[in-house]
Amino acid sequence: MPKAVIAMACCLCLPTLAACGNTAYGLKKDGQEASHAMDNATHRVLSSGAKK
Repeated sequence: MPKAVIAMACCLCLPTLAACGNTAYGLKKDGQEASHAMDNATHRVLSSGAKK
């Protein structure tokens, strides 16, 4: 019985941990993309002001 309980717990834990890892990776990637977009927008605003 204990081996069955351990096996069942592993079957439930592994997908949960994988989902958490995917979420963390997605949040990291979204943060990097947002940072690059803000950096590009800042450079465009500053460069447009410099041309005048």
